Amino acid sequence: MIRWIIRWRPPSGSQRRKPELPCWSCQRTSGSIARASGILPKDLGPPLTAFANADGGTIVIGLRDGQVEGCGRYPEKLNAFRQAAIDFTVPPARMAVSEVACVNSRGDDDLLLVIRVDPDERVHEVKTGECYLRIGDETRKLSYAQRQELEFDKGQAQYDGFPCPGVTRGDLDELFLNDYRQSIGASSIDAMMRARNLVTRDGEITNAAYLLSGQRPQDVFPSAQVRVIRYLSAERGTGARLSLEAGTDRRIEGPIPRCITEAIAAVDEFLPRRRHLAASGRFEATPIVPRSAWNEGLVNAVIHRSYSMTDHIRVEIFPNRIEIENPGRFLGLLNPSRPSQITRFPRNPRIARVCADLHIGEELGEGVKRIFDEMRFAGLAEPSYEQTSTSVRLILPGEPAARRLA
Repeated sequence: MIRWIIRWRPPSGSQRRKPELPCWSCQRTSGSIARASGILPKDLGPPLTAFANADGGTIVIGLRDGQVEGCGRYPEKLNAFRQAAIDFTVPPARMAVSEVACVNSRGDDDLLLVIRVDPDERVHEVKTGECYLRIGDETRKLSYAQRQELEFDKGQAQYDGFPCPGVTRGDLDELFLNDYRQSIGASSIDAMMRARNLVTRDGEITNAAYLLSGQRPQDVFPSAQVRVIRYLSAERGTGARLSLEAGTDRRIEGPIPRCITEAIAAVDEFLPRRRHLAASGRFEATPIVPRSAWNEGLVNAVIHRSYSMTDHIRVEIFPNRIEIENPGRFLGLLNPSRPSQITRFPRNPRIARVCADLHIGEELGEGVKRIFDEMRFAGLAEPSYEQTSTSVRLILPGEPAARRLA
């Protein structure tokens, strides 16, 4: 068992004061909660599931309002606390429990119970069915829609395979479907749609089918659009200082293949270029970011975004960089700070498969690596990913990589 020792003795003749606790409880996790020793074991259900559904965290039992109560006077509860994940969470949250020796606020030897909760790729709930998520320093109870989005984020469910309400074959572009059928060698459109899982087992049109081949998918998915914006300065600005260039805010709609094609054309039109000595020996206009890098980032954003969220993709073009932001987090436990470890994990496998057939995406799982390779080959600074609670942003710098002087 791992044990930490927290010792505090009041100086002789001095007034007793609360011990100063080190911040070890937050060092290895993304959050921590202090709990009074008088809580019931069942009260651990919400924080355990909240941390397991987020990025993990630490619960310390025996602290109350900055005072060290300790747990030693509740020996009958210690074992119940240790079994709380099995007794009160479904599936049981993964956790490790350790005791920390301390001196309580009364000056007596005591102990704290420290519970480290691991993040998980599955969605956890308490035994009564409620689902919680740790957001910042808050434990939030999720609504049905929020829980479903969490399941999409963790890859437990696939939104592109859900039936699209009210949509029939007559709402699809028959010419596109027939061209696609011929390209993959299917005997009929019905056979093609079954082979690519674009209909449910009951024959209903899926979200993927309508997003890919609907005559106007935005009547069901109003946020299924790409917005391409160009700014005049390196900062967006606000109000009177907004640096948005007039005539360069373009919203692109339509089925996914057309949306990607027109978005690529818009970025190519808006992208700043600099004079560059080419291999031909002539000075030529060269984009600040190589097309192969931003094109891959844009295609990834459209194919792998969360279509269940009411937000659109933004491609923001600055004089010194491109930023591409799409709704939805990386799936599962992928870490955006380690892009080399981001492997193929499609949120929308049906959309990804059709786009691969159309040679829009490759479905090989090496797109992120290719972005980094292309930027490095161009001598530019390394790209980066930023992840919020609802989105992922790819930043492609247009400036040369810093070089160390010998």
